[in-house]
Amino acid sequence: MAEQAPRAVLHMIGNGHIDPVWLWNWQEGFQEIKATYRSALDRLAEDPDFIFTCSSAAHLAWIEENEPEMFEEIRTQVTGGRWVLVGGWWVQPDCHLPGGEGFVRQGLYGQRFLHSRFGKTARVGYNPDSFGHAATLPQILLKSGLPYYTFMRPGPHEQTLPSRLFWWQGADGSRVLTFRIPFEYCTWGKDLETHIRRCASEVTGGLGDLMCFYGVGNHGGGPTRENLESIHRLQGDGDLPELVFSSPDQYFETVDPSQAAVWPAELVHHAIGCYAAHSGVKRLNRQAELALIRAEKFAALAHARVGLPYPQTELEHAWKRVLFNQFHDILAGTSLESAYVDAAHDYGEALSIAQHVTNAAVQRLSWRVHIPLQEGARVYVVWNPHPWPVRVAVEHEVGGVKDGFTMTDEGGAAILAQFTRSQATVSTWRRRLAWVAELPAFGHRTFTVLPGDEAAAPAAQVSVSDRHLENDVFRLEIDPQSGGIARLLDQRTGAEVFSAPAAVGVVLRDESDTWSHGLVRYDDVIGTFGQARVGVLEHGPVRSAIRTTSTYGKSTLTQDFFVYQDPTLPIEVRVRLDWHEAHKLLRLRFPANVTFRQATYEAPYGTVSRPGNGEEYPGGRWVDLSGADKVSGELRGLALINDAKSSYSVSLADLYLTVLRSPIYAHHDPYVPTSGGDYRFMDQGEQTFTYWLWPHAGNWRDAGLPRLCAALTEGPVALPETFHDGELPGAQENLSVSPESVLVTVFKRAEDGSGYVLRLMETLGQAVTASLSLPFLEREFTVFLGANELSTLLLPDDDSPPRPLLLTELQA
Repeated sequence: MAEQAPRAVLHMIGNGHIDPVWLWNWQEGFQEIKATYRSALDRLAEDPDFIFTCSSAAHLAWIEENEPEMFEEIRTQVTGGRWVLVGGWWVQPDCHLPGGEGFVRQGLYGQRFLHSRFGKTARVGYNPDSFGHAATLPQILLKSGLPYYTFMRPGPHEQTLPSRLFWWQGADGSRVLTFRIPFEYCTWGKDLETHIRRCASEVTGGLGDLMCFYGVGNHGGGPTRENLESIHRLQGDGDLPELVFSSPDQYFETVDPSQAAVWPAELVHHAIGCYAAHSGVKRLNRQAELALIRAEKFAALAHARVGLPYPQTELEHAWKRVLFNQFHDILAGTSLESAYVDAAHDYGEALSIAQHVTNAAVQRLSWRVHIPLQEGARVYVVWNPHPWPVRVAVEHEVGGVKDGFTMTDEGGAAILAQFTRSQATVSTWRRRLAWVAELPAFGHRTFTVLPGDEAAAPAAQVSVSDRHLENDVFRLEIDPQSGGIARLLDQRTGAEVFSAPAAVGVVLRDESDTWSHGLVRYDDVIGTFGQARVGVLEHGPVRSAIRTTSTYGKSTLTQDFFVYQDPTLPIEVRVRLDWHEAHKLLRLRFPANVTFRQATYEAPYGTVSRPGNGEEYPGGRWVDLSGADKVSGELRGLALINDAKSSYSVSLADLYLTVLRSPIYAHHDPYVPTSGGDYRFMDQGEQTFTYWLWPHAGNWRDAGLPRLCAALTEGPVALPETFHDGELPGAQENLSVSPESVLVTVFKRAEDGSGYVLRLMETLGQAVTASLSLPFLEREFTVFLGANELSTLLLPDDDSPPRPLLLTELQA
């Protein structure tokens, strides 16, 4: 008699997906978490077979704080193995838009919370409702103690995958065993038979067993009595797989992954509108992430060098405010309008903490810089947050400085500086200075402004007229109709950077819902900004600028184009947009003049390459388009860096930065808005952001984009100082790393206070031995990094050798 094949198993995953914010504010989400967890505890008491799966450490933290008795019940069920902890992150965030360190902190604070309260960490990454997943996440998941991953979006109609179960592989080679949920992560009906039979239809040979998720979700609720009764009833149905009350952990530990295929790419497309919806929350998130990273660096330096207590508690509090608002329905822009008032408060709190921490550290450090007395002088100490030398533009308000001043560095060498527009509208006693500073690695320099009775000797300046800006590297000509760039000539090679007018505001019709469900691209162009007004904004020895102001409908686009005399600095464009359109989308167009194009985007702690197919994609702070020059055939490219946007597309002809969309707040298909209805539209009014253009030879690797981007978007800190003795010299380096392919992205105190933590990233996809020097800690060492590797090291306070850490700073 032939041996009968083992019966397939359908692992029944009882969960209560909770959006703490979506069509409701966080206060209502808070209450719904309490109600859902109370219900889950009651079901556990009633049914000895039931197992509850719970994610999001932030939700449990709320319960611990507000309902400690309920938290103790949960702790008992966790100990008994029936309340299963998954996710390991603070919330279920958007899985494309946070920066790399944002994802690391999700795991750092999430896993440490679980470990401290329950004596265990999660093993399964868990983001069922997030709208896509970055290609770089496998390494971050694995190094956060999460070898397994569960998701649902994009679905099979949006992205074809080898099977429900597969190995998801990052560029560094990290693999996590990953499962795509069939059909849905929550159920609305009381009886589960229809849902179970649908999931059972997905069971095939080879990989066999599957998970079937059930429980009322989104606004919480969790598994119901009727859900459990229907499972028990169907367990006796021989036509179905074996139905087992289970958890994601149990599924991954019992399934045979030997036949699982490898997927070495990102998971897109779902909800492309979320990459641009609600500009404000995306800008705040980026600002807050970068501000906290910088604050930690200076706080750690001040702790080590001058004994300032490290504000661990304050920084953790600030990070948790940021992490909560990375929740997928907040950061993606899909929540109620009022939810973004709450989010702005949280981000404002985080930014305020970062500002206070940074100021305290830099004030204490700068007070110990030796500054000799010079009558009538104004002195600035400028700090570089990066562990490599940078050349960056610096601006600061100054009082009592008249025309004819001179600026010198700490060695007395002359530094070019010029007045620019002050942020104060007063008489000339308060003005604003701009200069270019070359700063040592994670160090400082001192700049002194000295009064003079006569105008300084004229210096070489950027050539400027109403229609052009020119230095030794670039000639930029303005298009007087659109207010964009008519021509950009790279004078190093003679290459024409653009094939048509660039930086032009292009308007598209966009009547999709907030998510842009069902779309992969936007292509209905209905107009461009035009009727521009053009004029010289400023002119001096440091830089010159032209302002263009163009209009479309009721909206105005102002772009200030800056070209610096320093040939190492990119073209800087400061944008102010006053937008009053509905159901429209705005892009800036950049038609790069190259063929055989390769589009590369910054991704969270890495990069991703994509086809130039016109589809909308998420990206970080930079995108690069490289290819063969249409005339010479030489390899060259154009990098676009920005400080606020995260949505891009590349076609066969153009690179586009998506500036904003104006859908209705929280509009979800299939609802059809009524003509003339009373709705609130996104991104109305004024917003500002900055982008930089850097034409370069070779590809993005040759251009050193990771370091350039960091220098531009994580700027220096300039502090006015007075005259005093001090043990620190006028210029000093504190931390350096080489080669240039390696970034040190984090320098902070360890969470347990046992030393300093360094996070290193290999950026070019080439294995390397990195050399690090920290003279203030009397440390020099090397560390091997594999291609695209993210490595975390602890420098113990006892001077023992550096040792590797998980991203969670817990033992493996």
